[in-house]
Amino acid sequence: MSWSPSSWRDKPIKQQPSYNDLDSIKNIEKELATYPPLVFAGEARGLKNEFAKVCKGDAFLLQGGDCAESFTAFNANNIRDTFKVMLQMAIVLTFSGSCPIVKVGRLAGQFAKPRSSDFEEKDGLSLPSYRGDIVNSVGFDEASRIPSPERLLKAYNQSASTLNLLRAFAQGGFANLNRVHEWNLGFLKRNDLGDRYSSLSDRITNALDFMKACGLDTENIRTLHETTLYTSHEALLLNYEEALTRQDSLTGNWYDCSAHMLWIGERTRELDGAHMEFLSGVKNPIGVKTGPTITSDEILKICDKLNPENEAGRLNLIVRMGADKLEKNFPSVLKEVKKAGREILWSIDPMHGNTIKSDSGFKTRPFEAILKEVKDFFAIHRAEGTYAGGVHLEMTGQDVTECTGGTNTVTDSDLASRYHTQCDPRLNADQALELSFLIADTLKSAREDFNN
Repeated sequence: MSWSPSSWRDKPIKQQPSYNDLDSIKNIEKELATYPPLVFAGEARGLKNEFAKVCKGDAFLLQGGDCAESFTAFNANNIRDTFKVMLQMAIVLTFSGSCPIVKVGRLAGQFAKPRSSDFEEKDGLSLPSYRGDIVNSVGFDEASRIPSPERLLKAYNQSASTLNLLRAFAQGGFANLNRVHEWNLGFLKRNDLGDRYSSLSDRITNALDFMKACGLDTENIRTLHETTLYTSHEALLLNYEEALTRQDSLTGNWYDCSAHMLWIGERTRELDGAHMEFLSGVKNPIGVKTGPTITSDEILKICDKLNPENEAGRLNLIVRMGADKLEKNFPSVLKEVKKAGREILWSIDPMHGNTIKSDSGFKTRPFEAILKEVKDFFAIHRAEGTYAGGVHLEMTGQDVTECTGGTNTVTDSDLASRYHTQCDPRLNADQALELSFLIADTLKSAREDFNN
């Protein structure tokens, strides 16, 4: 069967809401299809080219952002602070790791969430699960949990506003390296991590002063006063994705113009399923989450489906096995896939496989487990002679207490104080920046080993 933006509708599909008003959802899909694209085909091709550099060991992918964007928490300060911490992490990895960083945010579209059960139960009351603000509301009452078609339009409008602000931050002077000290967040300045970042910022400022004395001013060099932050989200709600899919006038190819990169989750990566069908036909860079049960044979079939021409930069496999399973399950898989010579950007999601329930009853993720999975990922690739190309994090620029551990230790008893997530626990800005420092030295030696 030939592919079309709607051919996924003939395939089995999981993790979809059940709308009561089918005429309304059809009308909203038609309306969305007339709206302007959120991103452009040329930008998606640019990201694919950047991913191809990562595949060669010439760059590193930093992908991060909210577990699920919120309608209620939508404001300029939250977007700015996430952008800031992404800049901070990237500058640490670039300067200390001696490596160009490809920055991809889980922003401007990360509204839909897969759930382990279709229903939630509290105090004997069973209601449909919260599936993200693009579907229903987090409130635990019958009205809140009814899927509302109008939410697709609100998600589009919020994504457009978020993208507008991100472009302004990236290209309007905020990302100028002369402002590296200003990227620091207020609560970071109060601790040792803030001092470490400040020291690195001083070294960068000295280097820029030297360059300026040699006639190289940041204002005259685009890469020193601007940056690029690409967007990504899980392509879960396929009627939304189809409505924003456009045929490129230059190439004739189809692109999902809701984001630069889309990914398929662990729960929806069936080879004959709707999600795999849809993303096989758009030319964006595509990610696939791979959990602890994945086999090398499954990965090769995923490659055949999503990247039949074996193009570098097309396919990002996002490994999410958990710190207790990665070392046991991943080496043999990587070894077999390497033999097949497939072009794959390998990145690590150390968040989802390390989720636990704390003694205080909160869903959390221990920082030590997150760090261990990242370290093991690098070590396994080094042993196999392959390249650990990226990290995929659920994180925020806010001073939340959702993941335990880190230098400024968040304890189990601290979780209740600032546990603000709509769904899954996120690294706070402290923890995210600390992780980037810990990755930087490993990244530098990993690139040297891979390229020698």
